[in-house]
Amino acid sequence: MTVTRAGYIKQTDGRLYYEEAGEGEVLVLGHAGFVDSGMWDPQWDAFAREYRVIRYDMRGFGKSDPAPGPRNRRNDLAQLLQSLHVERAALLGCSMSGTIMLDIALEHPELVSALVIVSSSPSGYQPAGEPPPELMAMFPAAKQGDTARVSELQMRLWIDGPTRQPDQVTPDVRQRAAEMNRIPVERGTFFVADLQPVEPLDPPAISRLGDVRVPALILAGALDYPTTIHAADIMAEGISGAQKYTFAHSAHLPNMEEPDEFTRVVLDFLAGLK
Repeated sequence: MTVTRAGYIKQTDGRLYYEEAGEGEVLVLGHAGFVDSGMWDPQWDAFAREYRVIRYDMRGFGKSDPAPGPRNRRNDLAQLLQSLHVERAALLGCSMSGTIMLDIALEHPELVSALVIVSSSPSGYQPAGEPPPELMAMFPAAKQGDTARVSELQMRLWIDGPTRQPDQVTPDVRQRAAEMNRIPVERGTFFVADLQPVEPLDPPAISRLGDVRVPALILAGALDYPTTIHAADIMAEGISGAQKYTFAHSAHLPNMEEPDEFTRVVLDFLAGLK
């Protein structure tokens, strides 16, 4: 049975919640920007058997305090590592967290031993074409205070993806994601903290992929939006020696839709670095 230790990191404007388990080399997990650290439940025990694994709720998500305004989330992660006396770690980030972790690998390369980037794009990436209609519909729904509508649009975007209907997704995955999504939607986290983040990496990662000097694994779901898959290709091509793996039956959260395969792929990659 995994023994999980939990706590809060005090910040000047609130608290950041984290959990850790296991011993040895450090593996830090970052969640997607519409759920929270509970997305890693399917991997938690397996990762903790091999590593000192740490997961945290970004401000405005899960058990962390709300985000009072635009944030530099790289600084939040750096504060977490410092507070937990982590000098170097493998970073595994999904979606927004993948972008953050790639940025921190460029800004603070001494902190990072390896990168696993899931369903993400590098900072500075500009997707081509029109944005998904669900994304555009979120703005008026949020302005009207229709949180149920905002949450369902996010489920359509990130859980169902562009090619599936809700009844084609495993019900437990959709339900669990919706539960986690409720908190950031009710807090308006995206609009408060991330619509215009402070101090973005300059220059952005899209122009600096060749500067990444650690082993990298790029993961994507075949049922995700083409722009996200394209961004994965760009990172896999631009980061020297990067590996890439695509999950055939997943959209934005392959670790929840194909948990056993995801766990195996990540652990195999990390084991190959030892």
